[in-house]
Amino acid sequence: MIRKLLILTLVISTSTSCVSSKIYKELEGKYTTLKNEYDNLSAASEGVLSDKNSLQNQLDQLQGDYDATLLERNQLQQEVSVLQKKYDALNEAYSALEQNSSKSIAENAQKNRELLAQLAAKELALTVENDRLLKLEVDMQERSQRIAELEALIASKDQAMRDLKNAISKALTAFEGKGLTVEQRNGNVYVSMENKLLFKSGSWAIGNEGRTAIEQLGAVLGDNPDIAVLIEGHTDNDPFSSGGQIANNWDLSTKRATAIVKILRENSAINPENLTAAGRGEFAPIASNETTQGKAKNRRIEVVLTPKLDEISKLLNND
Repeated sequence: MIRKLLILTLVISTSTSCVSSKIYKELEGKYTTLKNEYDNLSAASEGVLSDKNSLQNQLDQLQGDYDATLLERNQLQQEVSVLQKKYDALNEAYSALEQNSSKSIAENAQKNRELLAQLAAKELALTVENDRLLKLEVDMQERSQRIAELEALIASKDQAMRDLKNAISKALTAFEGKGLTVEQRNGNVYVSMENKLLFKSGSWAIGNEGRTAIEQLGAVLGDNPDIAVLIEGHTDNDPFSSGGQIANNWDLSTKRATAIVKILRENSAINPENLTAAGRGEFAPIASNETTQGKAKNRRIEVVLTPKLDEISKLLNND
């Protein structure tokens, strides 16, 4: 554009001399117009250049922002990749844990059911044991009561036998020192009378003194109807050789015991069901048969007095 103006100016300057004033004015007008257009274009060009520079600066700034954002994005992408891997690992671990937890829960549930079943069985067994224990306690109380009653009854029987012994001893005081003894042992009362008080040698007939002793004993027994009376005849070991109605010592001891029973039966207060006669012969000695004194002690009648134990037996058998 500048070049065109210079050429136009030169043409005008060279042609002024040869062109008319009208043409000159026309050219001058065109020049002015072109000059204005140039100025306008120059101004516009400067504006465009300024806009270009501004846009370039904006582009550079945007490029910087883009590069920074791209870098940040790449970093974030790396971080996302790392986090994704961690997430995948955690998710896998969680899945495995969840699977194991489900298995553990199932196993624990089974164990709990087994424990509950065992607990129920134990509770049932405990209930059974408690019931059995309660029954045992009741049974123990009943047995304790029975034992107390039995002890009281035994004590009463013992006291009764002591009283009986004392009564017999008192009744037979006159025969002390004549081969008569009265003692209490094992819950029984034993009245022992040597044959010299009752019988002559080889005889089962009772003399007057012996009868008196038996009658006095019978008087005491008549006052104690609940006493079982066992009369035992005993001999020494000398063989019986008189013949006649006596076969041997056993036979003689039995006849002598029976003779005692006959006298006791004369007392109507004595229940004959309570009387028992037995012959022991020489087979239950209380002393040596090697001496005369020992033989005399062995030749005897023993009256064994036993309390009736019906009430005690009833207590023992009351199950």
